[in-house]
Amino acid sequence: MSKLKILSINISEQKGTIKKAVDSIELTSTGITNDAHAGKWHRQVSLLGTESIAKFEAKANRKINFGEFAENITTEGFLLYNMHPLDTLKNDIVTLQVTQIGKHCHGDGCAIYREVGNCVMPKEGIFARVIKGGNLNAGDTLEYYPKIYKALILCLSDRASVGEYEDRSGVHIKEMLEKHASETGIIIAINHVIIPDDAGLLTFHLQQAGEEQVDFIFTTGGTGIGPRDITPETVKPMLDKEIPGIMEMIRCKYGQDKPNALLSRGVAGLMGSSLIYTLPGSVKAVNEYMEEILKTLNHLVYMQYGLDVH
Repeated sequence: MSKLKILSINISEQKGTIKKAVDSIELTSTGITNDAHAGKWHRQVSLLGTESIAKFEAKANRKINFGEFAENITTEGFLLYNMHPLDTLKNDIVTLQVTQIGKHCHGDGCAIYREVGNCVMPKEGIFARVIKGGNLNAGDTLEYYPKIYKALILCLSDRASVGEYEDRSGVHIKEMLEKHASETGIIIAINHVIIPDDAGLLTFHLQQAGEEQVDFIFTTGGTGIGPRDITPETVKPMLDKEIPGIMEMIRCKYGQDKPNALLSRGVAGLMGSSLIYTLPGSVKAVNEYMEEILKTLNHLVYMQYGLDVH
């Protein structure tokens, strides 16, 4: 956990203009009262660190005043651009959720760009929305809490559940998730469970994961047509929204050379706030599925939370 000191609070009545410092602001469900960027959207509040401003000052060879880059909150103590969407900034009064890192620069179409000659916000500013409202003052502090994603890996195998062989597929999913977290900078806490091919047990674990608001659920095994293959028909009725495209694409992609890949009945979708993917049981198939799933995983999460971070 890191602390950020608020050096200045700034507002403006029009977008694209330099913001002026004020002693305090009122944060509501639509953003900052009397600020042009307030509204029912994901970029209600903008923040910029003095660490970024100092770098620009050195290049511009002049002093930059707080609010010149149209940031609502000028901070000190943490490199804001190293945060990620869904991280949280809060104190005892207010809570902000990070929604976007940087933004599109309008260049000469922006008054700030014309007046200052450049803008650091597109690369190093961050944006947030108000989760808990209240008053915020210059001199206050905010504590930074990174989003910790929770993942559940469920291996369905009668033999692995009694120790007849080791579950390599679930282990491989865990390794690929850890690699993805390392490459993207997010934090994922992973729980790996082995159960027999039992619809009742699978349902129990899925319901429990839903109650615990697990972000990602990956099952492995039980997607074929054998008498003990029950995963898709157990999972599918529990989905609130199915995401058929990714599984269809994977089957088609690998089925062109290996027709047996077309026989998997895996499904994907959203159960409450949990994304669920049902994968085949072989390590090779798991690798193929995860390579495609991980390409869209972050984007799906942002869609789920209503974040437009294209």
